[in-house]
Amino acid sequence: MTTTTTMSRHRKTGGVALAGLLLGAGAMTSVSAEERDLTIGINNWAENIAVANMWKLLLEEEHGYQVELNDAGKSVIFSGLANDDFDLSLEIWLPVTDKEFLAPYQDRIDVHDGWYEGTGLGLVVPSYADISSIPELKAQADSFTYQGRPDIIGIDSGSAIAGLADQAIEAYELPMEQMNSSGPAMMAALSTAISQQRNLVVTLWSPHWAFAEYDLKYLEDPKGVFGDNETIYWFSRQDFANDDPWLTAVLDAWQMDDDSLGSLMARIEKTGDPEEGARDWIAENRELIDGWFAKADAATAE
Repeated sequence: MTTTTTMSRHRKTGGVALAGLLLGAGAMTSVSAEERDLTIGINNWAENIAVANMWKLLLEEEHGYQVELNDAGKSVIFSGLANDDFDLSLEIWLPVTDKEFLAPYQDRIDVHDGWYEGTGLGLVVPSYADISSIPELKAQADSFTYQGRPDIIGIDSGSAIAGLADQAIEAYELPMEQMNSSGPAMMAALSTAISQQRNLVVTLWSPHWAFAEYDLKYLEDPKGVFGDNETIYWFSRQDFANDDPWLTAVLDAWQMDDDSLGSLMARIEKTGDPEEGARDWIAENRELIDGWFAKADAATAE
């Protein structure tokens, strides 16, 4: 992991500022165009990859940043922000899902405004499965097997949803184990099962492109292990807002819903390349994006 000091990341250089004056407004669209380095911690959730690549393109190609996307596990992202190894990360689910990750660092990490409301999280099956709730899995576990065993297919073991799935297995006394893998591997298993009309249980969340691609349903969670709908916020190392008030205002103005985020993820899934898909989506959604920057410019001009 490459670590750069806070001052070197965000200091505005006199040479760059003078160049902006000499070259005129055509060379720089705003004060945000001054070159600065930005390290964003990302994990392998589909929406996280999507929005990280979207912001990398917008900030590098339109506003003069040099952005490094650093792929890491959830716990590493939190510790990295607390230790100033990362500048920001784009996805923390609160008040429940990520509270345990945040707790050790809450005095060293700043949580900013939410950008997506109404998340979903839980155990998901194909809609054709003759089951509607998690307790029913106790009696029907043998109908939901993977490679001959009654398993729940999940993502990496360090993720919040993996921990909640283990809690659900214990809370509902399910005769099943969680098989941890990666997001892509889990989706490949689900795709294969659906193509063969087999039952399979996976850990999944909303927003996710899978709900646009397949006919799926959440299993009811009467014990509330997976919590209620939440909000996704962006978060940063401490004092990031003071170091970069413009970008803070931009990210605070950022808002997405099922349509906008779903279409971004679907475009990336279709192209098979996060950067290419994000670039296509940006070209098709200029009005939405320009609204975020206009709102931020108005806020920082006050």
